[in-house]
Amino acid sequence: MATVVVVGTQWGDEGKGKIVDLLTEHADLIVRFQGGNNAGHTLVVDGEKYIFHLIPSGILYEDKKCAIGNGVVLDPSVLIEELEELSKRGRRVSPERFKISFNTHLIMPYHKALDHAREAAKSEGKKIGTTGRGIGPCYEDKIVRNGIKVGDLLDPELFRDKLEANVKEKNFLLTKLLGAEPVEVEPIFSQYMEFAERLEPYIDNVSLLIDQIRGQGGNILFEGAQGTQLDIDHGTYPFVTSSNTVAGGACCGAGIGPSNIDYVVGICKAYTTRVGGGPFPTELFDETGDLIQKKGAEFGATTGRRRRCGWLDGVVLSDAVRLNGLNGIAITKLDVMSGIDPLKICKEYKVDGETFDFMPSNIRKVERIEPVYSEVPGWSEDLTNVRSFEELPKRARDYIQTIEEMSNTPVIIVSVGPDRDQTILLKNPFEK
Repeated sequence: MATVVVVGTQWGDEGKGKIVDLLTEHADLIVRFQGGNNAGHTLVVDGEKYIFHLIPSGILYEDKKCAIGNGVVLDPSVLIEELEELSKRGRRVSPERFKISFNTHLIMPYHKALDHAREAAKSEGKKIGTTGRGIGPCYEDKIVRNGIKVGDLLDPELFRDKLEANVKEKNFLLTKLLGAEPVEVEPIFSQYMEFAERLEPYIDNVSLLIDQIRGQGGNILFEGAQGTQLDIDHGTYPFVTSSNTVAGGACCGAGIGPSNIDYVVGICKAYTTRVGGGPFPTELFDETGDLIQKKGAEFGATTGRRRRCGWLDGVVLSDAVRLNGLNGIAITKLDVMSGIDPLKICKEYKVDGETFDFMPSNIRKVERIEPVYSEVPGWSEDLTNVRSFEELPKRARDYIQTIEEMSNTPVIIVSVGPDRDQTILLKNPFEK
């Protein structure tokens, strides 16, 4: 029996979906513990591409159970679309192997309306780069205790009472403050009662399910979204998401005690990317950045936006090791770096003559960061057909060793392509 948490070490888009898919083979239950459909995990299985925004990536294994924890904010229309799309592709998801916590909060139409209106009202340079999917406003309601939970769908009277109170408040903000159109109660109520009928068989106590499977000696895999530098507390605030993306979020976001977490895997792309606004110290604006973007097919799975690309940031990685208590690192997209020589890794920051080996908390200091690089020789060989660590070119192995030494954490997985079999598993985190 083992419990493993998978998190991103950068600004998201590190390839968590692929690694979760790989580790799912060894798990009995896969649980998504935070975020919403602002995240997108892309998988390629048997040459077929899948993109998940809510359902855990492990759903592609017919014999596994998956769950959405209470730390997630759920857009029921998106979830139903994902369920229906899987069914069309011959992968029907039964209530027996997929559960939603009744404490998961619901994204409502007024959340999305507020998200769009607030972002539109911001001046250029002040925009957060939100996906506009209502994630932040939904978490906001949760914190001020105005939220509507998945379990409320099963009590139409309670749901309507909460809905009417919230619509009154949100319409005031939308019309009086933001100059946007109001929303109406009746269409929302009717639509969400249809959602209730569709989702009722899936609603359950996910914390209890986790405990039961642990008690039976099962392996559990917790799947995070986004990355450490997007954490609401520890990221590059305010250019962050609205939840705790670090490993500790798995405990609060699913209902499991911290002493029951056995291993934490941090997913680290062989370079660094970021989508949307916010500081990015190692960002490249030259031909190398364009080459990485093109070779890595760096477009957001959720937004389709072009990802900003840069050198691997060792400071960001070290922060992730400390904040998540990483036991091991999975390096993804190592194949993208073939043909680039030399390679650079940021080892520390300079800000106004001061040296930092961590991300400063002052956002204005972050914006003035000058990265200090160390150079590592590159390699020219194609890695996409490599299936063992020993087959990697020596310089690629040296690059991995440099990452291990810089982070003081072992690399346990290396990905050299998008397919499931283009992965080298050096250590199975489920094997104690």
